Amino acid sequence: MLKVKNIDVFYGKVQALFNVSMEVHPGEIVSVIGSNGAGKSTLLKTIMGINRPVSGSIEFLGKTISNLNVHRIVTEGIVYVPEGREIFANMTVRENLEMGAYSKKYSKSLLEEYITSAYDMFPRLKERSRQTAGTLSGGEQQMLAISRGLMSNPKIIMLDEPSLGLAPVLVDEMFEAIVKINRDRKIPVVLVEQNAYMAMSISKRTYVLEVGYIKESGDSNILMNSSEIKKAYLGG
Repeated sequence: MLKVKNIDVFYGKVQALFNVSMEVHPGEIVSVIGSNGAGKSTLLKTIMGINRPVSGSIEFLGKTISNLNVHRIVTEGIVYVPEGREIFANMTVRENLEMGAYSKKYSKSLLEEYITSAYDMFPRLKERSRQTAGTLSGGEQQMLAISRGLMSNPKIIMLDEPSLGLAPVLVDEMFEAIVKINRDRKIPVVLVEQNAYMAMSISKRTYVLEVGYIKESGDSNILMNSSEIKKAYLGG
């Protein structure tokens, strides 16, 4: 479904990704783990068109998207929920959701259907629908960021550190929501996470990034039992 092939990415003269390849198949949750500065966010931003690979290619549903701008990539069906949420703080919860559907030009009835779906997934958003988004708690802002991403009915969603800064009880709730999105809406998920254990426990496959290189990849259950992965990322 999504195929990243041998991409090299630079920030100025500094290389951030080296010959990186990954794939996402229909129905999968795929996790990308690694320490700070490993290149995880860079990988997602490159898929999204925010960064450009200097070599290699990115294909989505058989179409090369490496040179498309962000807007075109969104219309192709890829949604990126960035680290730090980046909601529209001065808009209400509902207005944020409406902005998530901006590129789709839905009918009024279909827009309401998607907003209702967002509220069903995260009831707290319904309670705060008229509240300014910047006044929400961190967990509520993350719920809103994910829901806003889903408003465009994506074919795949990429989540960058969705548990960052959340209380443990909310981390569990967030991962349950990710599983539900994947299961109920049949949307493949690319999950970048520093919480390696949680990410690997809900994903089918995992890629391990270290200083811009894919160090390991494979079945998440198998990697979780690797002594090297346990020592480096799982505290084992």
